[in-house]
Amino acid sequence: MDFAHPARVLDLLDRVATFVRDEVEPAEVDHRRAVEADPWAVPPVVEELKAKARAQGLWNLFLPSESGLSTVEYAPLAEAMGRSPLAPEVFNCNAPDTGNMEVLHLYGSQAQQDRWLKPLLDGLIRSAFCMTEPDVASSDATNMAATAIPDDDEIVLNGTKWFSTGLGHPNCSVVIFMGLTDPTAPRHAQHSMVLVPLDTPGVTIDRMLPVFGRHDEPYGHGQVTFTDVRLPLDSVIAGLGRGFEIAQGRLGPGRVHHCMRLIGLAERALELACVRATRRVAFGKPLADLGGNRERVATARIAIDQARLLVLHTAWKLDAHGLAATRSEISQIKVAVPAMALSVIDMAIQLHGAAGMTDDFPLAAAYAAARSLRLADGPDEVHQDVVARLELKKHRP
Repeated sequence: MDFAHPARVLDLLDRVATFVRDEVEPAEVDHRRAVEADPWAVPPVVEELKAKARAQGLWNLFLPSESGLSTVEYAPLAEAMGRSPLAPEVFNCNAPDTGNMEVLHLYGSQAQQDRWLKPLLDGLIRSAFCMTEPDVASSDATNMAATAIPDDDEIVLNGTKWFSTGLGHPNCSVVIFMGLTDPTAPRHAQHSMVLVPLDTPGVTIDRMLPVFGRHDEPYGHGQVTFTDVRLPLDSVIAGLGRGFEIAQGRLGPGRVHHCMRLIGLAERALELACVRATRRVAFGKPLADLGGNRERVATARIAIDQARLLVLHTAWKLDAHGLAATRSEISQIKVAVPAMALSVIDMAIQLHGAAGMTDDFPLAAAYAAARSLRLADGPDEVHQDVVARLELKKHRP
């Protein structure tokens, strides 16, 4: 691997990092107050920042067809965006919209792209992904019980999904629903993905789910019921039975994006910890000189840098050799990076004392986000199993 970023990437990285530092982070307090006053509305500052970012060409950087960036070239930009929970949407690079746009770009028909991809790329609408279900262990996606059954020229959807991130956003207009189509087909050809306009009859948002007491407004994590939802058969993405194929294509780059954003969040937590440790005094000394805090800061620095190298290697291998050859590395980063981030953020909270658990600092929200990512896109145990199976396969007789 060549660890030097090309000149164009260095320029973009400087511009993104500067925008996050000078425009996005200073807006966080006003954004939080606006959300507290009206939780399920988009604060005006978001659209203002989006307009500024787009005017500077800092828009849709995640999608190679739009930006010309490879996965490994986009990775440091995702890290810079990860410093602030506001930043990804400001650059139109926020999950789950990025994954849904990738699906539509790679697998969508021309009509599907015209109707949904274009307004998503323009940042005019938001979307959600409906896969996880409350009544089955969704870590094994073959357990999915919600159905997507063809009926002449229509597809009929039934079932309940939950933890559909982004469902509460006032601009959420479409969801991608994954459901069981043919239980007699081969294991990974049983499910289909369907585009569902949110205003379709039979679609009911039951509630927004709290995550560690937070609703992550205005995005939210929704529970939604589909009751005899009928759509034209051309709402199916790529054809019946291709849901697993699409899901795997969606999750490869997306996991790199998640992990690099989380590294950016860990970097910010470490910075806050260092500022606190050098300015706060207890027992006559700066916190940095008390109780092994120097070693904790050093351990955090080492852990972040190790995680970054692992993710960049994964991104490079994904670009060079494709998804099938990078399955172990993708699962490795999905286990390693959230664990690292949790450790760093926890250390930063400890140095801030009680204040670290409030919203006066971004650490409590950062901890909740990092902990959630040990489950999102598959729990640690699923990814550890993938790594172990691939490793043991090399040595089985």
